Amino acid sequence: MPAPIRKKLGLGPGSVIEWEDDPDGASVTVRRAAEYDLDDLHRNVFPNGPPKPISVEEMDSAIVSYMRKKHERR
Repeated sequence: MPAPIRKKLGLGPGSVIEWEDDPDGASVTVRRAAEYDLDDLHRNVFPNGPPKPISVEEMDSAIVSYMRKKHERR
């Protein structure tokens, strides 16, 4: 890859790139690969695995409980 393009993309030795062909085959899009994928993000947000699903009623009850506690007189 030419130096001006590497500089524009911020690429250095060992950089990972992704490319995508146009459907008509006339051009190619090149970009720096993301450092983290969606699985990495999910593992960081939910380190103990995915949260257990709750019903709408349980969610409503938790919201009411939180709001009562937040706005109770002290």
